[in-house]
Amino acid sequence: MSNSTVLYNNTSQVSFSKLAENVRTFLIFLLFLAIVLYLYCMAMILNVYFSTPHVRETVRYGLFAHMLVTDTLQLLIALVFYIAFTHSIKMPVPVCLGVVTFSTSSFLVTPFNLAAMSLERYIAICYPLSHVQYCTLNRCNAVISVMWGIGVTSIIAEFIAMSPSIEKSYYSSNAMCYWRTFIVNPTQRAIRTLTLVVSFTAVGLVIIFTYIKVTLVARKIGSNKSSAFKAAKTVILHALQLLLCMTSFMSPFVEEVLKEYFYFLGSVNFFLFMCLPRFISPLIYGLRDEVFRQPIRKLFTRNYKGDIK
Repeated sequence: MSNSTVLYNNTSQVSFSKLAENVRTFLIFLLFLAIVLYLYCMAMILNVYFSTPHVRETVRYGLFAHMLVTDTLQLLIALVFYIAFTHSIKMPVPVCLGVVTFSTSSFLVTPFNLAAMSLERYIAICYPLSHVQYCTLNRCNAVISVMWGIGVTSIIAEFIAMSPSIEKSYYSSNAMCYWRTFIVNPTQRAIRTLTLVVSFTAVGLVIIFTYIKVTLVARKIGSNKSSAFKAAKTVILHALQLLLCMTSFMSPFVEEVLKEYFYFLGSVNFFLFMCLPRFISPLIYGLRDEVFRQPIRKLFTRNYKGDIK
């Protein structure tokens, strides 16, 4: 009787393992499909940006294109991390450190980019005569460089704090490529927490400030179709994008609390908190803008007519 029970349990475990592997493969396939659709949409938006001279020379759209490229690269790196983590694939530590540095820095750059876009709208509405003077492509490139400088500096500070706790031989080994892998002491965690809290708080205050200022100008004008009202709505969208960025903070908490109840929580967590915000963020901003919406609509229409023919 006991042998039959053991055999039944072993058979059940094998069946569950096969089912789990099949479900995981299906989830990865859905992720790939969603990312392919996302990349296609990004390609259309960036095609409009790079093929239209007056759009390419506008600071507002330059910052938006930079955000799209940054988020796309971060999403692709996150997908590689996810696949490597779920299949226990290890990478050389130096390579992993470089990839983690870029990934973590880009995570900080996105909210900074939103703050810069909000400030650009603030200057355009509140100081229209000075907009051409302050919002130039050279200044835009300088701001982007400062964003990345801040992001990389915070990661370098973490690695400096990590060095005393790591033996030199560790750098010639292989490890699971995940940002938590390199958090080995409380100092690093404190630096990471302080950087994130200060960065997102500062960006939130900038967005609130610009929204209040732009809204006051819009009320003085008193027209719902004015550029000031449109700018206020744009700043609100930046606030929504910031909230979407911050949802990734919930991922470790949700995974820690619910991991005992959901077998595929890691896959669901990755999609909800890492992929979905980046899918939604460019769509709610890019496709609502007439500059991008009209050319994309024409592109879809041309492709559709071509398929009919």
